[in-house]
Formats: sequence, structure tokens, C-alpha cells
Amino acid sequence: MGSASTVRSETASEAVPPVPTRGLARMGRWLARRRLLVLLVTLAALVVAVPFGSDVESRLSEGGITVPASESALADELLNTRFEGGSPHLVFIAASDKDIDSAPLSSEGTALTEQLADEPGVVQSASYWTLGKAPALRSKDGTTGLIMVRLAGDEDQVRKTAARIVPEVVGDRGPLKVTATGVTAVRMEIEKRSEEDLTKAELLSGPLVLIILLLVFGSVVAASTPLAVGILAVIGSFVILRLLDMVVQVSVFSVNITTALGLGLAIDYSLFIVTRYREELARGRTVHEAIAQSVRTAGRTVLFSALTVAVSLSAMLVFPMYHLRSFAYSGIAVVILAALGSVIILPALLAVLGHRIDALNVRRLFRRNAKAADARTDREGFWHKLAMAVMRRPLPFALTVAAVLVALGLPFLRAEFGDSDDRVLPASSPAHQGAQILREEFDNREGSPLNVVLPDISTQAQSTKLAGYAEQLSTVPGITRVDALTGSYSEGRQVAPPGPASSRFEADQGTWLSVVSDTEPYSERGMDLVGTVRAQPAPGTVLVGGQAALLVDSKATLADKLPWALGLIAASTMVLLFLFTGSLLIPLKAIVLNLLSLTATFGAMVYIFQDGHLRWLVGDFTVTGMLDIDTPILMFCVAFGLSMDYEVFLLSRIKEEYHRTGDNISAVAWGLERTGRLVTAAAALVATVLLAFATSGLTPLKLLGVGLALAVIVDATLVRGILVPAFMRLAGRANWWAPRPLARLHQKIGLDD
Repeated sequence: MGSASTVRSETASEAVPPVPTRGLARMGRWLARRRLLVLLVTLAALVVAVPFGSDVESRLSEGGITVPASESALADELLNTRFEGGSPHLVFIAASDKDIDSAPLSSEGTALTEQLADEPGVVQSASYWTLGKAPALRSKDGTTGLIMVRLAGDEDQVRKTAARIVPEVVGDRGPLKVTATGVTAVRMEIEKRSEEDLTKAELLSGPLVLIILLLVFGSVVAASTPLAVGILAVIGSFVILRLLDMVVQVSVFSVNITTALGLGLAIDYSLFIVTRYREELARGRTVHEAIAQSVRTAGRTVLFSALTVAVSLSAMLVFPMYHLRSFAYSGIAVVILAALGSVIILPALLAVLGHRIDALNVRRLFRRNAKAADARTDREGFWHKLAMAVMRRPLPFALTVAAVLVALGLPFLRAEFGDSDDRVLPASSPAHQGAQILREEFDNREGSPLNVVLPDISTQAQSTKLAGYAEQLSTVPGITRVDALTGSYSEGRQVAPPGPASSRFEADQGTWLSVVSDTEPYSERGMDLVGTVRAQPAPGTVLVGGQAALLVDSKATLADKLPWALGLIAASTMVLLFLFTGSLLIPLKAIVLNLLSLTATFGAMVYIFQDGHLRWLVGDFTVTGMLDIDTPILMFCVAFGLSMDYEVFLLSRIKEEYHRTGDNISAVAWGLERTGRLVTAAAALVATVLLAFATSGLTPLKLLGVGLALAVIVDATLVRGILVPAFMRLAGRANWWAPRPLARLHQKIGLDD
């Protein structure tokens, strides 16, 4: 083996090998020659893209958490189409400082209920005053009454109707002060705050990203080029989201992660292209040849890296809920856009700039020969010395870091999962405050009942079998009341005869029951209650819907599909990294180390956001004792993709060195030296963009930002700086081994240039 402890002699004075004339190098030369054409086409596309994509959020869908064809989804569909009933979308809390049974308050409450019933898009409006002064709709102190409103249509139609009605109703209504809450009111506020917080995060992270780029490049011009590509990628991502929405349903919340990925990855990819370009210029190449070599080497790595990230994100397509699928659609699109911008638009921009890439070099204010120092890659710097120190004692380093990461991940073993409700909003939110009033001032969960649909029961059987079934359900622990066509039931007996509100349970065929409990729908008790109700003997087919049932079906579906998603990620990683390296061991190493890098993230999710620690650091939020059920899956796919991103960049330089020298130790040390500073800078840029999400008042956004930023930081430091060199030192030449048949296959179809 050659020594890795000597200073390399690869300097600008050394003979520079010619750049190949085929493949990506040929494309790089073409882009350099046609630079003005490429930039003019980009400018024309930008003129169209800005107005087309600017209103994307108003056009995307809000829902997507329902599992299509699940029992709860079928129940809710029947309630919409056959009965025009079900759980209320909006709950208006009408409060006063007087008894709500007084004549003025009764008159005002009744008038407001009837006004809502006459609104277009409202299929049902009922209240304490119109339902015979039902005790369940009256607060404990008698000063507050509830108005329950059901809206027509799908999720988007419901949102539009609610957006029109809520501003007209809330506020002072004579002697009543009205507040809106309920599922739709909460989702509307989440969407509004998400858009506001995203804008705030962009304004906060933008200047910080520019500062980091200046520190990395030292030149204002060089630092501006990745930022320009990042902005183009974000604008392009909005266009892609709008185009996708014409074909499939896309969740509005995919905008959040799309913006972060688009900006972060576009800057990362551009960073590697620009750095390689400056390096090639420093070696004495002409501008066109430097661009050709940069596209051939760094550009190839960027394209492969984008492919690995896209494949990781594609695992979310396995899940049937379009909320999760939307992140895959938009994420894949924006990753591809970021990569294409870096290997097509950026080379044309570099060809225009030429040697002026180092113009406005701020480092020259502080030291001489800054330009040369920026481009030098032939000295044993920090990362080379770190790699050599680790490779001298690889086993102790590897075991220590692995033990620390596993320990940080242990809290995830006690993770509890639920769904987002009003508590993800800040305490100042009106919808959250209204929901808190319901919890504290009302005994039952009137706004979130279970909906038990009997689609096949005949009209003749309703009065006999239905009454017995309703009585039976009312005896289940946790159920406080069952409302049916035949009346209301509690503790196994009828407590109220049929009234005006009972007509909502009637249809030409079938009926349904509203099952009110004293249990939070997203709690363990709430989910257990769904199973208990589904297990009760019934007069025919029974479909159980409602918020708790939706969560139960979502958890079951996610658990069923998760092995397929993980298998897709593992298999695709193995295949892609084999094509990239020709090795069997390196893909296995990548999977294991990437999983290790995620342990700290998943442990932090529980320790911080489930248990409520470190709120002084990440910002205040409501502790519910649960994690949003979709977030760990989203975070895993995104974080695994980002980890693969850095893995590919490091492996590309290690492989390049190994092919040149045949020395495994030297290749690892110099590969880390050449990429360590860049990977760290890239991780700092992505982490900065993501950590800006921690300023959000929404718990899921805060969790996403903090969790992914932690994953990126751990991966770029502990994993790439210590675990990778330790593992590759222990494996030695086995790193690059493959059976002869596979080695021959790689020679034919491998991703070498």
C-alpha cells in the first residue's frame, strides 16, 4: 500500500490529463458553447413559471389522511352520499356571561342556528336551542351552548364552504360571543399558519444560507450561483406541484417539505459543481474544459445522488393515502429539478462567468493568495488527519459512536402514535382555544363521535332490531350516549324519544347511529373503543367511521405497507450503489450506517416532542404524549435520502482515488479530505433551511425541521467523519469486492463514465 501521510503532488503544475469527449463531458462542452441560448430559455421559462406557480397553495387539497376503501372511509362516504350526515365539520361555541336558557340568549342562539342551516353547502345545523335543550350541548356552568354544523361535498368543497361561513359567524353576535372549532376549522387554521410559517422560515433562512455560502466560497459571485439555482428550483417546484394537481390530488402540506428540499438540494448540488469547476480551473484547464470535466465528474455524481434521493422518496408511493403520496410526487419532482438545474443551467452560467467566478472575493480582505487557498486540495487538512486518526484505531471509534447513536435512539422504543388535532396549533389559536373549552367545560366529545352505519338494514327492522342494538352499544364502557332513529340511549336504556333531530338518521335504505363517548378520539382509549364497537353483535353489516376509526384504519394500513416501503428502499439502495461502485459490501454498509444516523433523530422525536423536553430550545408547543402517525415515515424517507446524498458524494471521491492509486487507506483519507469540507457545508446549508421550521407555531412543522436537521448534522459529522472511515479501514480491499459474475455485470452496465 502507498503511504497516505505524505503531501500529495497533484498540483496545477502537474500534467493535466485530457477530458474525455463522450458522455457528460460532451454535454458540458455543448452547454458551455450554447450558454446564452440555455440562459435565455431559462429566463423565458422563469417569466412563465412565476405567475403560474405563485398561487399553488390555494389550489392544492387539504385532506388525504383517509385510507381509500377502508371501513371508516366507506362509512364516511355513505354518510355523505346517502344520509348527508355524520360528524360535524364545524362546532360553534356560543358563550355569554348569563344563563343560555334566558329568553334573549335562546332567541339569538336559535336564530343563529337557523341562519347557518340556510347557508349554501350546509346540510345540517343543530344546537342546544334547537334540539330541545340537550344537556350534552350545554356547558357545566350553563353559560355556553354548542352549534353543530355538517357541510356538504368532499374535503375541498367543505373547506371552501367553511372559509366563507366562519368569518361571518365568529365574533360578537348580540349577547353571544361565538368561537369556531371542529375538524375543519382546525385544518383551515393549520393550513393558514403553515403558509405563514413557511414564508417566515424562508425569510429567516435566506440570509443565513448566503452567509454560509460566503464562508465556504469566499467570493460573492461564487456564493451567488448555488443560491440562484436554489431559487430557480423552488420556483420550478411550485410549477410542478400545480401541474401535478391537474393529474392527481396533491396535499397542500407537501409545499413545506418541497420548498426545503428544493432549496437545500439545489444549493448542495450546485455547491459540488462549482467547487469542482474552481478546482479544475486551478489545475490549469480552460473554462470550457473545466466545465466539461466538472459535469463529467461532479455532474455525474449529482445525477446519481438525485436518483438515490428520488428512489428513497418513492417509497411513500406504497401508501394509499394521498397525503403521504403527495410528498413522494412533489419530492421526486423537485429533486430531479434541482439536479437538472445544477447540471444544465449552472454550467451555462459558469461559462458566462468564466474566471470571474472568484470576483468580489471577501477573503482577500483578510489574507493574501485567497484564490489559491480556496482551490487547493493537495494538503493534508483536518479531514485527512481525522480519517487517518480513526483508521489507526477503527474498532474503538466505530463501537463508541455506534453505541452513542443507539443510546440516543432508545426513546423511540416507547413511541406512541396519533393524529394531528387542534393541539398542534399554538395556544393562542382560536380553534385550539375553542377545542380546549370543549374539553374543560363539556362532559362528552360531541364534536367527534363514532358514526356507526348499517347500510343494509330494512325499514321494517329498524324499530325493533335497531333499538336493541342502540341499547347494547350504550352499555359499552366509555360510551355516554347513542343517538339513533328510534331515540337516544344511555347505560342500556332509552333516555329520550325520537325528536326533530332523529330524521337525520333516516334514508330509503339503511340507517346510522351517532355514538358519543367521554374519550379523546386520538387517545389509546379512543382507538380501543373503535375495536370494541366493531366487535359488538349487530343486525347486519356494520361500518364504523369517525375520527378515531380513521386513525385506527390508518395505523393498520401503515403497519401493513411499511415493510414494503422499507424493502423498496433497501433493494433500490443495494442495486444503485452496486451499479455506482461495483461492490457488494459498500451498499450494505451504506444501509447500516444510514439507519444508525437516523437513530438520534427518532429518539429525539420521542424525547422532545412526545415527552415535552427541551421546549426552551426548540420553542413552546402543546405536549400530547403522541407523535403524528405520518411524520416518522416522512422523516425516514427524506432523511434516508439525504444520508444517501452525502454517501454518494463521499464515495465518488473515494472511488476516484482508489482507482487512481489502488490504496484503500489513502483513498478513504483523501476522499474524505476532498469532500469533508463540502459535505459539512452542504449539511450546514440544509440544516439551516430545516431549522428555520423550528420557528413555526405548528408542532408537525417544528418536529419535521428539528428532526431532519438533526439527522443531517449527525450524518455529516459522526457518520461520514468517523463511522465511514472506520468501517472502510476494517473492511480493507473487501470494500471493492464482488463475485466474478457480478463484477462482469458491473463492467457492462455499471454507472462509470
